[in-house]
Amino acid sequence: MELTTVWFILIAVLWTGYFVLEGFDFGVGVLLPVLAPRRGAHDGGAHTDVDRRVMINSIGPVWDGNEVWLLVAGGATFAAFPEWYATLFSGFYLPLLIILVALIVRGVAFEYRGKGPAGPQGARWRRNWDRAIFWGSLVPAFLWGVAFANIVRGVPIDAEHHYTGNLLTLLNPYALLGGLTTLAVFTLHGAVFLALKTDGEVRWRARALLARLAAPVAVLAAAFLALTQIEHGASATWGTAAVAAVALLGGIAAGLRGREGWAFTGTAVAIAATVATLFGNLWPDVMPSSTDAAYSLTVDNAASSPYTLQVMTWVAVAFTPVVLAYQAWTYWVFRRRLTRQSIAPEEPARS
Repeated sequence: MELTTVWFILIAVLWTGYFVLEGFDFGVGVLLPVLAPRRGAHDGGAHTDVDRRVMINSIGPVWDGNEVWLLVAGGATFAAFPEWYATLFSGFYLPLLIILVALIVRGVAFEYRGKGPAGPQGARWRRNWDRAIFWGSLVPAFLWGVAFANIVRGVPIDAEHHYTGNLLTLLNPYALLGGLTTLAVFTLHGAVFLALKTDGEVRWRARALLARLAAPVAVLAAAFLALTQIEHGASATWGTAAVAAVALLGGIAAGLRGREGWAFTGTAVAIAATVATLFGNLWPDVMPSSTDAAYSLTVDNAASSPYTLQVMTWVAVAFTPVVLAYQAWTYWVFRRRLTRQSIAPEEPARS
C-alpha cells in the first residue's frame, strides 16, 4: 500500500476518533439547558446548578484530551496533504474560523464558569458561561457536518486548486442536511453518554430525552446516509453505510431498554461507520472539484514528498501508542458515575 493511501486512512481514523469522542462532548453542551433547566422550569429546578455541574464534570476530565484528535488531524493534513489543507482552509475560511472561535469560547467557559462571585452576580456569571457552553457546542456540531458534506459533494475548484465559490455555495441543501444530522446524532450521543456516566436525576432525564430524540435522529441520519450513497456513493461504502444505520438503531434500542453501555457503543460505531462512509466515498479524491473533475485534489496531486511521508510514518508509529495509552488511562481513572452527592460546594471567587 502506498504511503499516500496510508495517510489518507490515518487522517480518516483521526477524524473518526475526534467525532466519536468530541461528539458526546458537544451533545452534553447542547443538552445543558435541556436536562438542567433553570429554577422553576422543572420539578428538580431547585438543583439546577448542581445538575449542570454534574453534566459539565462528566466531560471535565476528558474534553480537552478529545480535542487533541482535531489538532492532530489538522496537523497531519497539513504535513501529508498540504494542497488539500491550503484549499480547504482558504475555501472554508469563515466556517472554520467560526468553529475555532466557538471551541475557544467553550473551553474558556468550562474553566471560568465556577470562578464567579457569590450571590446574584455569581448566578448571572454562571448563566452567561452556560450560554457560551451551549452555543460553543451547538455551532461546531452543526458546522462540521456542513463542512464534510461539502467536501464529499464537491466544491468549485479551478485548475490551480483555488476555491472559487463563496459562503452561500457552502450552504446548499445537502450540506445543511449534513449539519442537522451531525448536530442531531451528537446530541443523541451526548444523551447516551450522560445516561452512562451519571446517576440520579440527570441520568433519568437523559434516558427520557433519548426516547424523544430516537425517531427524529433516526430519520435525519437515514436521509443523509441514503442521499449520500445515491448521489456520491461508491459500491464498497454501501456496507459501511449499512453498518452505521444498524448500529444507530441498535444503540437506540439498547438505550430504550436501559442498556447504556451498549447504547453508547451503538452510537459510537454509527458515527465511526458514517465517517468511514464519507472518506470511502472521497477516495482517491481528497477534495473533489464541482467545476471539472480534472481539477480535483487527489491523494497523489495533493500529497507531500515520499520522504516527508516516510518521516511522518515513523513518528506516528512511535508516538501514537503513547497518546492512545494516556487517553485510555484517563477514561479508566474517571470511569465512575457522577451524582449530585459527587459535587462539592463551590467557593466564590475572592475579590
